[in-house]
Amino acid sequence: MRSAVNQTADDDSADSVPDWGKVVYEAILDSNTVVVLAKGLNLKPHRDVNPAEFRCHFSLSHFNKQDSFIFTTEATAAAQEVVRCLLPRSIRNNNTELAEGIRVTVSRVATASPALPSVAKVYNPKSHGMREEGEAKYELCACTMLWNQAAVLKEWVMYHSWLGVERWFIYDNNSDDGLQDVADELNSLNHNVTRHVWPWVKAQEAGFSHCALRAKYECNWVGFFDVDEFFYLPRQHRGSQTQLPGQNSLRALVSNYTDSPTIAEVRTMCHSFGPSGLTAPPKQGVTVGYTCRVQAPERHKSFVRPDLLDVTLLNIVHHFKLREGYRTTNVAESTAVINHYKYQVWDTFKAKFFRRVSTYVTNWQDDQNKGSKDRAPGLGTEAVEPPDWRLRFCEVWDTGLKDFVLDTFADVATGLLPWERSSSSASSAAR
Repeated sequence: MRSAVNQTADDDSADSVPDWGKVVYEAILDSNTVVVLAKGLNLKPHRDVNPAEFRCHFSLSHFNKQDSFIFTTEATAAAQEVVRCLLPRSIRNNNTELAEGIRVTVSRVATASPALPSVAKVYNPKSHGMREEGEAKYELCACTMLWNQAAVLKEWVMYHSWLGVERWFIYDNNSDDGLQDVADELNSLNHNVTRHVWPWVKAQEAGFSHCALRAKYECNWVGFFDVDEFFYLPRQHRGSQTQLPGQNSLRALVSNYTDSPTIAEVRTMCHSFGPSGLTAPPKQGVTVGYTCRVQAPERHKSFVRPDLLDVTLLNIVHHFKLREGYRTTNVAESTAVINHYKYQVWDTFKAKFFRRVSTYVTNWQDDQNKGSKDRAPGLGTEAVEPPDWRLRFCEVWDTGLKDFVLDTFADVATGLLPWERSSSSASSAAR
């Protein structure tokens, strides 16, 4: 197994960046192209633009050095914070993997302004994956971006691993709560977790584009969902029989479409849960503690086939633009649904209130877009706990996932769930 940490950014050139709102911050190799991520392009959200507006510039040394040797190539796609460019011809005609480590930046063709400052070097996902050349891909992977969620990561990974997720891409947005220690513990239990350092502020969509390219070489399917979102496959009623979801049932669900000539995305609706009367974080985890939710489903989250995404990698967090000729299928709520533990006890929710990672989603404390569905209804723009917070967002008592978790995962002797136990005891139980 390769290293479970991927670093980003070119630290030795960071001092040359005058404005972190205008910078090329990542670049990732994809076949004979490089996908460059940049802030300061000011492209409109949720749509692609004419790539002829951009050029990429490559160098073996710093761009601010007078003797730097620069190759310039055309862009082939552009959207949001992503510009895809051809590799220099000399590399395309030889070995594209030689591009790893080369510096890259972006400029606009129609303006006299110079190329953006850059801390990016080309990253080759093939050299950092957990699959060796010739090995079969994982059927089901998961990608998330988080900040200071180490306390809940074990529950999220262990639960979804039982459902069939085989590989985890964790994009760490400046956590300082011991996340790597938790990732190491999970890897000691064979959960295949990679923590990818992602320090860029308000760059979730770009991060997911980056993750999709990494997953393309390792996974048939990859799901993009948060650590407070848990897939639930309700009991299936077949005649007089009631059938519980079995191990790897989520993997089996998406694998039904792996060989489809048209399906490239599987969408599942979300149910948003409230504090459920609690005032402190539930000791056994969110799946057991939060049991009251809003009645109507909200939005959706997706699994995608990463090799069938549009070349722009355009996404709106919840789903990607697909390659022409491919489409989405929606899973019935009776088959699978996501329990989104969105409105937790106040202290937990308050931390989330101050931190939104999506580029195009307004921070809750900003005085704009007050009617957005991304806001907590009735909360306003200040993190002041309403007196009835613990009772809010409670329209339907729903203990389906709680009952399933306790029935399936609780230790018969101690009643402990796997994520409550230490790594040594969990390892013993697994054997």
